[in-house]
Amino acid sequence: MVKLDDTLTMLKQLTDAKGIPGNEREARNVMKSYMEPYVDELTTDGLGSLIGKKVGLKNGPKIMIAGHLDEVGFMVTQIDDKGFLRFQTVGGWWSQVMLNQRVTVVTSKGESITGVIGSKPPHILPPEARKKPADIKNMFIDIGASDKEEVLSWGVRPGDMIVPYFEFTVMKNEKHLLAKAWDNRIGCAVAIDVMKKLHKENHPNIVYGVGAVQEEVGLRGAKTASFQIEPDIGFAVDVGIAGDTPGITEKEAQGKLGKGPQIVVYDASMVSHKGLRDFVVQVAEQLNIPYQYESIPGGGTDAGSIHLTKTGVPAIAITIPTRYIHSNAGILHRDDYENTVKLLTELIKRLDSDTVNKIIFD
Repeated sequence: MVKLDDTLTMLKQLTDAKGIPGNEREARNVMKSYMEPYVDELTTDGLGSLIGKKVGLKNGPKIMIAGHLDEVGFMVTQIDDKGFLRFQTVGGWWSQVMLNQRVTVVTSKGESITGVIGSKPPHILPPEARKKPADIKNMFIDIGASDKEEVLSWGVRPGDMIVPYFEFTVMKNEKHLLAKAWDNRIGCAVAIDVMKKLHKENHPNIVYGVGAVQEEVGLRGAKTASFQIEPDIGFAVDVGIAGDTPGITEKEAQGKLGKGPQIVVYDASMVSHKGLRDFVVQVAEQLNIPYQYESIPGGGTDAGSIHLTKTGVPAIAITIPTRYIHSNAGILHRDDYENTVKLLTELIKRLDSDTVNKIIFD
């Protein structure tokens, strides 16, 4: 077993925490405990996003770094007479990665109950049905109950959170880290470590580290947090697509594990701000920080909400290439994480009023 250092311990606690959209309390408490020593003030907005504030220069520009606290998961909607749970997906799921996966139901009493996602076995399906992916609406969750009354006695109720079950794992190649909820506890970890690196540094601005809620259901927490902060510059940190597994072409996804953070030029929620994008690339090249470009036409990040705040905010998403996102477990590379922290820290050190004005108005 690999001995976990401080960074790996933080990543384990963040990813092991349970928190679907609208129920991020456990993950928020972990992020709060790690960020608190390095900020001047910690608050939450009305939806529950965590906002840490660190003042460098009192009258300097306001810089926002946002990861999101929520992970894709499920919610109990019905309990049938035999004790099986019907559920609603919360966030985007592909049915083929769900079936027979282990999950955890968090009851109204705060207890965790193990379950498994089930459906009809293929042996009793007609031949044509066997060739098709199982439909999510025909799936259920088996928590080993005898009937509905037993389920209710355990404290399970409609609305309860269900999360994938997976424990943080350092793989044989110790740079490769396997966990649930990289999307997007890794962004929250980046925000924490950037604040930590700036703790005793001078920087010409006010920095806000944000753990946003409800990203997976419409970038909602970033919207309310941005209205509270009113940033001058916004960075969203999220996971990106790793295109280095069998069957993916360069045209579909270029990102590779270990080759650096991804600078998102376009996604479904935003066209990245050209001036800010050029600034990010310039700093990365000056400091020899590896980076990759990313385009995600089928998805968005919290930058999509940040950039539409009030009269508009120059914003960009920086992502960490990750394999198997929106499933029970994903893999990312520790070097990409550390280079993302380094890049954002160096960007913030350079974002004084003149630089921000040049980005906005040039």
